[in-house]
Amino acid sequence: MPQTDLLDFFENPNPERDYKINIESPEFTCVCPKTGQPDFAVIKLSYVPDARCVELKSLKLYLVTFRDEGHFHEKVTNMIADDLIKLLDPRSMTLETIFNVRGGVYTSVMVDHSK
Repeated sequence: MPQTDLLDFFENPNPERDYKINIESPEFTCVCPKTGQPDFAVIKLSYVPDARCVELKSLKLYLVTFRDEGHFHEKVTNMIADDLIKLLDPRSMTLETIFNVRGGVYTSVMVDHSK
C-alpha cells in the first residue's frame, strides 16, 4: 500500500487568493496487476490550494512507494487523488495520469475535484 504517512504539507502563504499550482512527475511507475509488467506514466497535478500546499519532496517519496505495487490505471489515479484531497482539502484539484503505450494502446485517467 502507498505510504500516505510520507505526505506532508505547509501552510498556504497566500490563502486569501485563488492561484493554481501545477506539478508534473514524469517518472511514475507501478506494475500491471494482471501481467506483472511495469507501467510508466506522467502524473500531472493541478490544484488551487486552500489552507495547505503539498511539500514536493514528500510527494516524490510518496509516489515512489507505488513502484512495486500492482494497480490498474484507474485505481492508482483515484488512490493518489483521494490521498491528496484528504491531505490538502484543496479548493479544486485535477490529477491526470498519462500512461505510456502498451500493446498499441495509450491510457490516461483524470480525476476532477472541487469543493
